[in-house]
Amino acid sequence: MFLSVFDMFKVGVGPSSSHTMGPMVAGARFLDRLRRAPFSAHGLKAHLYGSLAFTGVGHATDRATVLGLAGFAPQTYDHEAAEAALARIRDTGTVTPKGLPEMRFDMTSDLRFDFGPALPGHANGMVLEALDAQGDVILQETYYSVGGGFVLTADELAAGKDTDKGPPVPYPFKSAAEMLEMADRSGKSIAEMKRANEVSRGGADNLDRGLARIWEVMNRCIDLGMEGEGILPGGLGVKRRARRIHEQLVAERGVNQAAPHVCNDWMSVYAMAVNEQNAAGGQVVTAPTNGAAGVVPAVIRYWLDHVPGATWARIPDFLLTAAAIGGLVKYNASISGAEAGCQAEVGSAAAMAAAGLAAVMGGTPAQIENAAEIALEHHLGMTCDPVKGLVQVPCIERNGLGAIKAVSAASLAIRGDGTHLVPLDAVIETMRQTGQDMHEKYKETSLGGLAVNVPNC
Repeated sequence: MFLSVFDMFKVGVGPSSSHTMGPMVAGARFLDRLRRAPFSAHGLKAHLYGSLAFTGVGHATDRATVLGLAGFAPQTYDHEAAEAALARIRDTGTVTPKGLPEMRFDMTSDLRFDFGPALPGHANGMVLEALDAQGDVILQETYYSVGGGFVLTADELAAGKDTDKGPPVPYPFKSAAEMLEMADRSGKSIAEMKRANEVSRGGADNLDRGLARIWEVMNRCIDLGMEGEGILPGGLGVKRRARRIHEQLVAERGVNQAAPHVCNDWMSVYAMAVNEQNAAGGQVVTAPTNGAAGVVPAVIRYWLDHVPGATWARIPDFLLTAAAIGGLVKYNASISGAEAGCQAEVGSAAAMAAAGLAAVMGGTPAQIENAAEIALEHHLGMTCDPVKGLVQVPCIERNGLGAIKAVSAASLAIRGDGTHLVPLDAVIETMRQTGQDMHEKYKETSLGGLAVNVPNC
């Protein structure tokens, strides 16, 4: 099993990896099919189902779908160009993606939200159609946005997990038990094994440049979030708080009477800064999703700024270790809030961050696995209930608490010898089963939990 570090950490755009980035990616894939088709399409339609319909407007799924069909992609997203394109599409009722003829697309009638049952493959389903001059469907494809910006067609989803067509990697672990056994046999750390896998596919230079880029975007996102002011979009009236909290923390530096728990505020402000940027539609890195994008960078930044001996040179080891854990969670359970609740998003992110921190603090593979297990175990059962379908309440603060849990988990694990009662594999399987048993209204539909008990207008 191989999931690249660049699959787990993708540069994209907020507010949601599954509801914003995914539909945009699906649109781009559909356009590629049209470019290869022997016929010309005259119009397009998009149908959104399940969670994409229920929380689509709050997650900007409508905008993202239209922009995807207009030729935009998350990794190259330009906000000003996107706004200009949306205005043009509203005025003309057409899209003109590169390499294709002008096609009809009326945003009020050709983009449809279906609030009935979800499609059978996943809670985040959508159907894209190409039409001929008479309005008949000449090409149709079903796409599932399965979390973290990953998009599968119905056929790809039906094919199952083992769809990797690349050459074999040196350490193809599919479980934490296999990972630990390979580490013990090889004498390598988790980061070293993950690096060897990545280099075997993409080369050392590409890996190093890519990891540097990932941290650059993460770190810049923290800084921008701590500079931002005003009210977040969407109608809830949520104020951006990271700047004010950060200013207070800076002013309190050196004060002898500062409480020890202030370190928790630093972790929280870094995470909240990222998720305020995400909520505003800014550039973020999926870690492993947009809704949980603040946890990993917050823990890295906390480690760099507040832990003696921390060095930027170890950030690749942090990211590689975190990606190894995230890959196990995605492969064996889910990182999608619409599929398994927020345990799959912030819980996974906390496990990844805890593992990465344990690694750069000198933890053994067994201690690293223990750190991930502790962090994920104490997110089990967490629902995904965004108020008004926006990635704001409770999502922004939840990332801060996820970062605090990750640091606590890593610290506890490092103080042990790696032996523990509950293995990470058991917690991942428990998370999968809990997600299956969880009522649909608690899985990113805004039909239950805080979403219905908090006034949102």
